[in-house]
Amino acid sequence: MIESSGTPTKWILWYQIHTGLQHSIIRATQANCLPLENVTLPQKLKQAGYSTHMVGKWHLGFYKRGCMPTQRGFDSFFGSLLGSGDYYSHYKCEGPGMCGYDLYEGEEAAWEQDRGLYSTVMFTRKAISILANHDPRRPLFLYLAYQAVHSPLQVPARYLERYKGIPNPHRRKYAAMVSCLDEAIRNLTLALKRYGYYDNTVMVYSSDNGGQPLAGGSNWPLRGSKATYWEGGIRAVGFVHSPLLVNKGTKCRSLVHITDWFPTLVTLGEGTLDEDLNLDGYDVWEAISEGRPSPRQELLHNIDPIYIKAKNGSWKAGYGIWNTAIQAAIRVGHWKLLTGVPGYSDWVPPQTFSNQRLTNRWHNERVRWDRGKSIWLFNITADPYERVDLSQRYPHIVKKMLMRLAQYNKTAVPVRYPSKDLRSNPQYNGGVWGPWYKDEREEQEEDERYNNLFTNHLGKRRWKKKSKSRKLKRKVEE
Repeated sequence: MIESSGTPTKWILWYQIHTGLQHSIIRATQANCLPLENVTLPQKLKQAGYSTHMVGKWHLGFYKRGCMPTQRGFDSFFGSLLGSGDYYSHYKCEGPGMCGYDLYEGEEAAWEQDRGLYSTVMFTRKAISILANHDPRRPLFLYLAYQAVHSPLQVPARYLERYKGIPNPHRRKYAAMVSCLDEAIRNLTLALKRYGYYDNTVMVYSSDNGGQPLAGGSNWPLRGSKATYWEGGIRAVGFVHSPLLVNKGTKCRSLVHITDWFPTLVTLGEGTLDEDLNLDGYDVWEAISEGRPSPRQELLHNIDPIYIKAKNGSWKAGYGIWNTAIQAAIRVGHWKLLTGVPGYSDWVPPQTFSNQRLTNRWHNERVRWDRGKSIWLFNITADPYERVDLSQRYPHIVKKMLMRLAQYNKTAVPVRYPSKDLRSNPQYNGGVWGPWYKDEREEQEEDERYNNLFTNHLGKRRWKKKSKSRKLKRKVEE
């Protein structure tokens, strides 16, 4: 079972509101991580007899050792802890004076393994080496979270040569990075065949969000961009490739959410799903493999109570059911409802033929979301581009969906978004990004280790002094 991704969250069980991670991302300087009480996909697959390995980008927090990948179900980890960084040097700065190295082997900095390789190539080689050294008769879960495609836009020169015809430098680099990634997936697939895994493997390839037009990406003709609740920000590409699929070469148009991968892959891997997990996801394997209807009929995109509030949002605008100043989005059947400030809302054609700034592009369709609006309703099946707002035409649909939002919100846990912790600075950790926080138990254990070392060292010194005095005494007696 191979999972390849541009995101480190492919095996999350619950909606963001049920983990406390509903606002923004986990910053490198925050004492925050995926809650330790949350069971993970590698943990469940490990229970089912799988060897579990991770290569690539973690980005689920690392402020203390218990947050590290090898503490969350993976037998091995090779990759980066942060969300982005230099593709060659593997350094990342989080502001002035907050720079450090970010490449790990297990729970230690991978200085010795670092050859300055481009990360897409390096991660692929590592993944292939795992395949080469594992017995294909034993179950294997390999999670490969590529850094690409993500800023900073960096790529080996040989891939850029193919795209000389694209004048826009961001778009040209982006295209080259995708070609390198495509080649990496090809090499991984060939390795699966070479080492005897392919016939019994399910490969899941997925992304976590839409593209960023300012950095060469394109979601055209969808609306919006990465970090927004428009379709351009939340509708991500993906595919499942396997000889085990019943219907091959088909498109699955059913609703599938990131939380669905957990129950789908655990069930596929013959693991067990505990009833008390209260999963937000569904097993969608039959929908993907056989084209059957998906068990998922709705999904909560998110509710972010601390994001910028819509100036004109109110309880009144939400019929007394919901405060439309709050950023939220939900999908029920064909309908999608958004409230608050959904984010950058333009339709941006591919910036292929110009190197001008986006703001100067005459063919961008500029939309100002703050012109008195705080609620939108779309029939996504008929209007995936979100051009026709139907909130005024179907107020009864709006009310029903606002009630669903309110119901979900009652189950939300408090937001976990702590302030910057200066102890996270890599200069206090040998120039490396890594765990810096110690709870009382860890501090006590560290004190005990230090005291034991000190006592042993002191004991040795005393023994040496005693032995010297004995020798002197013998000489005197002689």
